[in-house]
Amino acid sequence: MQPYADIDESAFPIVQIRFTGNKSTDENFQAYLDQNKACYRFQKKLAIVFDATEATIPSFSHQKMQAEWLKENKELMQQYCVVTAYVIPNLAIRAILKAIFALQKQPVAYKIFETKDEAMTWIDGLNLN
Repeated sequence: MQPYADIDESAFPIVQIRFTGNKSTDENFQAYLDQNKACYRFQKKLAIVFDATEATIPSFSHQKMQAEWLKENKELMQQYCVVTAYVIPNLAIRAILKAIFALQKQPVAYKIFETKDEAMTWIDGLNLN
């Protein structure tokens, strides 16, 4: 299976999720959602950086799955996720994010950035501990 995203927790409490550019399939998209939820297993405050620089547009059914995931995990996110940074230089991918948020509102504070450096500067300026 080609992964839809790689999740790096090595700099916890900052979690970096990088979309690989591989096409979304039912299998790899569900694996991405499961791995995303696993980031909360420590039950500690965290910040997530979604790097969509290489992302492909997920199918509409996967967009709905993402919206449903947000709905199902709203309380978990509100309790532990301080902020979310999205690195999305592609306007089409930004539109998809807005479509997902139209289906289900993002439950925590977030900002969208053009570059990962901008996102990391923002995250580093927050007090996560």
